Amino acid sequence: MDMMAMVSSMLAMQAGNTQMQVATSIMKSNSDAEKFAVQTLLGGQASPSTANLGAGVGGNLNITA
Repeated sequence: MDMMAMVSSMLAMQAGNTQMQVATSIMKSNSDAEKFAVQTLLGGQASPSTANLGAGVGGNLNITA
């Protein structure tokens, strides 16, 4: 194997490694965004849960004051 082929091979391996790092970073970012979207749709941690309330609680709200 001559010197130019070896240098070319090393550069290709470095380029492949860089592409893999970028792809991993993008996948993590997408995963975090999906997690945030699901938590938002399900009510997340910020809003109080109404799962333990009795039937009809909050159903009739009189806002005319």
